[in-house]
Formats: sequence, C-alpha cells, structure tokens
Amino acid sequence: MSRSQAAQIATTGTTVDVGEATTRFLLYGLLPGWFLPGLADWAMHRRTRIEHTAGTKESLIHSLMMAEVGVPIALTLRYEINPLLLTVQLGAAAVHEATALWDVRTAVDSDREVKPLEQHIHSFLEALPFGALASLMCLHSDQVRSLLRRGRGDPDAWRLVPRRRPLSPGYLAGIGLAIGACVLLPYGEELLRCGRAAGARKRRARAERAVFGTAKGSEESCVSRFWSRPRASSRSS
Repeated sequence: MSRSQAAQIATTGTTVDVGEATTRFLLYGLLPGWFLPGLADWAMHRRTRIEHTAGTKESLIHSLMMAEVGVPIALTLRYEINPLLLTVQLGAAAVHEATALWDVRTAVDSDREVKPLEQHIHSFLEALPFGALASLMCLHSDQVRSLLRRGRGDPDAWRLVPRRRPLSPGYLAGIGLAIGACVLLPYGEELLRCGRAAGARKRRARAERAVFGTAKGSEESCVSRFWSRPRASSRSS
C-alpha cells in the first residue's frame, strides 16, 4: 500500500487531524487512565495481605516496575521523540515485561493468592505501555525510520532535545499530582506496611530465641546442679 493510499484511508470521513487526536488521546485518555488499574492492583495486594506473604520483596519489585515505566514517561513529557528516546522506551518496555513475570512468580512462590481479577488487572498494566509506545511510533514514524538507520544524518538523534512545544505547566502539575496520589502514596504505604510487618516478625523471632535460650539455660543449670551435689559414699559390708 502506498503512502497516499494509507493517507486517504486514514482521512476518509474524518473531520479532525488524526495526529492531533492521537496526541490528545495519549495525554488526556491513556496516561490518566493508566492510574486506575494501578490503584486496583494495589487494592488487590492489600486484600491478599501482601505484608504477610511475599512481603517487602514483592513490594520492592512493584517500585522497580513503576520506575521502569515512570522514567520513560517523564522523558517523553519533557523531550522530543527521537531515536534515543525511542530506544529508552523500547528497552524499558522489554525490561518491564520481564519484571512483571518476576513479580507474578514471586507472588506465587510466596503462597500469596493471585486471583483471576488481579491477573486481569495485570493484563491492562502490561498492555498499556505497548499501546502507548505503538501510538507514539505511529505519530513519529520518521524517527522510527531514523532509529532503523541508527540515526545516520541526524545530529540530534542520540541526545535529549527539549520539546519545541512544551506541555503546559498546568497539565504537568496535574499529572504530577495524579502520580503522587495514585502511585507514590498507595505503593509507598504498601512498602511501609510490608516493612513494619517484617520488623514485627523479626522482633517475634528474637523474643522466641530469647525465651528458648533462657529455658535451655535453666535446664542446663538444673542438670549441672544435680551432678555437682555431693553423693553419700557407699558403705562396705
């Protein structure tokens, strides 16, 4: 299919610019909507009492996954799409997928019940990054071609270039508040809860060892006193 044919199909019956509509969808639809399954996933972790099963290890994996997604998002909101940024986005998506597999394996190995609803939530969390990345690559197909050419002929291919049309401070502030309220706050609470539970388990273990040590010491003391008592000498006949 030629480029002109593709353009004709894309614009037939449309009354708005496709690129502009896709950009609005990414900024005001997909990105804010991403927070909802994240909150739902946190609620499932809380419901299945993660602090008493997989504990701090799984919660730290969740923090890692959020960093793997958060860094490319922050860069995309601040800088122009180019081969460097596309490479970061593709690499982060691949690493995020591997970490997601590690996350589920950690939960299952810890006997935390991963219910069907939570698995369905995971499907959204895994698919949304690829959907966003595919949309960006369609919007910036010239940069995809530049990436395939390893940036040859483009002096800005492998450096971060600030956006020529920066996003409004109001939008960035709103996204920042949403990240704080829907990501940092709930998952920070989860990590804190897991840390407190781990600390309580360690204190109980120390107390049990101390009680066991005291009981063992008392037993050994009793045995020592028994054998150290003087014995009456046997009388010869």
